[in-house]
Amino acid sequence: MTTPVPHALNGKALAVVDVEGNGHNPPEIIEIAILPISTDTAQVGDMRSWLIRPTAPITSIVTRKVHGITNADVAECPTWREVGAGIEAMLGGRILVAHNAKVEHKVLSAHLPSWAPPMVLDTLRLAKAVWPGLPGYGLDKLIDHAELGTTALAEQAYHRAAYDTWAAWQLLRRLVHDSGLDWDGVVRAAAPAEFAAVLEPEGGLW
Repeated sequence: MTTPVPHALNGKALAVVDVEGNGHNPPEIIEIAILPISTDTAQVGDMRSWLIRPTAPITSIVTRKVHGITNADVAECPTWREVGAGIEAMLGGRILVAHNAKVEHKVLSAHLPSWAPPMVLDTLRLAKAVWPGLPGYGLDKLIDHAELGTTALAEQAYHRAAYDTWAAWQLLRRLVHDSGLDWDGVVRAAAPAEFAAVLEPEGGLW
């Protein structure tokens, strides 16, 4: 499935990301999906996902209530040490996009100490700005509210990394379309405070 990139995002190197954890604090990543976008279209076939074997077992509660991934599912999977460099290379230099992006940013920063995205865009923040007053802003509720098409990943379930990554991308597209925001407007609405652009005020130099 191919989707066009909104004009406001054209020319931006994006990495739409979702991570799932093992239920510990701090969490270890047990699944990650990355959708890299650099052109005027995004294709589901460009997305990469990894299942990762953690050093501490996945808790039963997070398996049951969140993503459904079991210790048996990851028993033969590579460790973070084996895949981390490839994941960092795929993220390198790209703007991080995620739903409730502070989670992905914090967890990825802990796993990749030398990685720092040039910008972070949070579809949760953007949804609250564009669609105020909704009863909930979880990704699944926003998918239903916007009637987003996620059939490209029908075999996946909510809270699996590939499904949530593609859904976050579809959500970003819809929010940018509905809001009519340009790039600066998207940054103001979607970027956490530490990443919000400092724009030059009207009137010249300062």
